Amino acid sequence: MAASLLSAAIPTLATAAPLLQPGKHSLYQRVITRPGATMGTTAAMTDAKPIDGFEVFYVFTHNNGKIQVGSSATGTAEGWIDESKTIVWPHTMVGAFTNPAGRNRALFLDNAEHEQDLLTSADSGQKAAMLMANTKAGKPGPVVALEPENYVDITKNFYLLPILDAKQIERDSGPSVRMLHVISAPAPRSSAEAISSPDALKNFKAGLVFVIDTTSSMESYIEQTRSAIKSIIQTMQGTAAAQNFRFGLVAYRDSLSDTSKLEYETKVYAKPDFSQPVDAVLPAIADVHDAPVSSSSFDEDAIAGVRTAVDSINWDEFAGRYMVLITDAGARNGNDPHSITHLNIDEARQLAAAKGIALFVVHLLTPEGDTAHDHGHAAAQYRNLSRFGTAGSLYYPVQGGSPEAFRPVVQALSTSLLQQVADTTGRPIAGLTPKGQAPDPKMAVVGQAMRLAYLGRNENTKAPDVVQSYTADRDPADTLHRSLDVRVLLTRNQLSDLAASLQHILDAGLAGRIEPQTFFTQLQSAFAASARDPSTISHIDRIGPLLGEYLDDLPYKSDVASITQDTWLAMGAIGQRTILNNIASRLRLYQDFESHPELWVHLGHSKDDGEAVYPVPLEALP
Repeated sequence: MAASLLSAAIPTLATAAPLLQPGKHSLYQRVITRPGATMGTTAAMTDAKPIDGFEVFYVFTHNNGKIQVGSSATGTAEGWIDESKTIVWPHTMVGAFTNPAGRNRALFLDNAEHEQDLLTSADSGQKAAMLMANTKAGKPGPVVALEPENYVDITKNFYLLPILDAKQIERDSGPSVRMLHVISAPAPRSSAEAISSPDALKNFKAGLVFVIDTTSSMESYIEQTRSAIKSIIQTMQGTAAAQNFRFGLVAYRDSLSDTSKLEYETKVYAKPDFSQPVDAVLPAIADVHDAPVSSSSFDEDAIAGVRTAVDSINWDEFAGRYMVLITDAGARNGNDPHSITHLNIDEARQLAAAKGIALFVVHLLTPEGDTAHDHGHAAAQYRNLSRFGTAGSLYYPVQGGSPEAFRPVVQALSTSLLQQVADTTGRPIAGLTPKGQAPDPKMAVVGQAMRLAYLGRNENTKAPDVVQSYTADRDPADTLHRSLDVRVLLTRNQLSDLAASLQHILDAGLAGRIEPQTFFTQLQSAFAASARDPSTISHIDRIGPLLGEYLDDLPYKSDVASITQDTWLAMGAIGQRTILNNIASRLRLYQDFESHPELWVHLGHSKDDGEAVYPVPLEALP
């Protein structure tokens, strides 16, 4: 993460554990260094040497305005720092910029009063616009920094925007807003020369992957999709834009454990491949066909198809990352015994979002689905699955669901995405978009988001250099648009502990299905078996204290923390099953975090794998 702490090695100074935060039993004190801090081997600091600003340390000792610090909770203290050169960071909360396409850039103001006045003003949108204009014009005012124009993706280009405090602000209309007290700490970057935008955009390459339901009802739609791909390739051939766009196709059916004659559960027929000619995909998808038998239920495992497309394709190769799910049925939920992934829609959407993928859904509203009463719940699923920033849901229902009605939808969708790439790269394709066809505003937002993300990666965009400023998690001009996601940096050890706690809760809930009144007794027994002091467990009357103190005081509402024996019994079998299903989905999501080591980073100089952190979204917490 950061440059070397000192030019010379620091001798080992202590082996004690870090200090606990006041009133906590397992949460250690942590600080962030200010620019200009120095570190010495003793509290006298006679040999102090400069260290980087915005380094994160555990605190081992306080001594007359000096603190002894170390990078690891399980390692040794490394030296002494002047306490005035640090900032206390109790919750390890961070802000992560959302893609700025379709919303205004975030403003960072100099104090809480100015920020609160802006957020509670009846004309906050106009005020924000004036502040932005004045700042760009170089006029003095309360704005100390602006969000970068290009997108800074925290999962690809890790940076620190530590949140010291979060306060909920209620407004007269619209959703409440979190006012965030932040400091900024961009991670050191390479000194590679930035690429100018026009040159960078000529190398903007896009991959469009169709994820198509190939169960027994889908043969006509498979052929129409294949025909649309062929038509677009013919349009591209001989143009410069052919260097920038490739197709892929992933097929899915359903669980073989449920219907063994389906041939496969998911299958990758083609990946977007720029090492091959643009038409190389056509023979690869020529053999795609529908299943020889019907699956056992109307809903199928669309999530398995999405998961396969997310995991099997190296999306980092592409600037434009597009996925189109084509289906005539709802998706099996994570709690379905025949679910292949056991993930819910929320977790599938988060996996796609982590890769920067815009996921479109073409939903065929066939008479068969109407008869099965499937359309309503499936539409709700797919609107959720296809949510993409300020574009909203990239959900395209096909009324009637006939192949004739489907063809123009898939053709227009594919053509619009190719048009985006042609426009972005400055390589137009004549006659691509029919005259008189109205532009899709969702497509404009997706296109802008992909460009900003690409330029942010290629131009080495940094987070703003802010010290002690105030901002909001939503756009003051339109609070429906989120500008910052609040996340918590959990170490691998903490996430492992949280997963173990959730597994205990899940096991106790499943064991107590016949006698739910034994749920808390089961919980206490499970946690007491692994507790250092089992006697403390017997006094716990709600689930919250069992989850870990690192979740305390975070600005989110937990589904499970407040559950007591009485509320557990009162919610009944359906409510209990919903809670347990959500816990099971969270566990699978944490397993996915763990399976991607490239997403984990080390703060400071500890190389302890257990101290690596991941910015977990608040909505991914239990």
